Amino acid sequence: MFAHGAQKLFGWFGGGGIEGTGAFFSMSGYPAGETFALIAGLSETLGAIGLLLGLLTPLAAAAVFGALLNAVALKWDGGFFAPEGYEFELLITAVAAAVALTGPGRYAVDRFLPGLRAHRLGYGAAAVAVGLVVAGAVLLARR
Repeated sequence: MFAHGAQKLFGWFGGGGIEGTGAFFSMSGYPAGETFALIAGLSETLGAIGLLLGLLTPLAAAAVFGALLNAVALKWDGGFFAPEGYEFELLITAVAAAVALTGPGRYAVDRFLPGLRAHRLGYGAAAVAVGLVVAGAVLLARR
């Protein structure tokens, strides 16, 4: 997810950067395409870094979960199977939800932070709910 976010934010790895991704988002019906490109890029990049480090894991998982729900919706008409379909995006969405619900691993930074040492299922469920609500609001903003 870091690479996909970096494509949107910086144009790395053959991406379009904010401007190119913003044009794609505008074409896809999102208002203020560049703003949504920035939000998607930050969600993917910071979410990936958080998941990699195990830092604020439920929040990081919610960011990836919400961004990928939008990607699933965008690719829905392409059928299920990749590359035109949404199967890859759906897989990442499911993994993000699973990590939110099960918590970070043994060596996660969260294990060293006072209020996050012990994973609570409630945090994960709340993160998934936030991801659903925010993704739904973003999808409702599309024309």
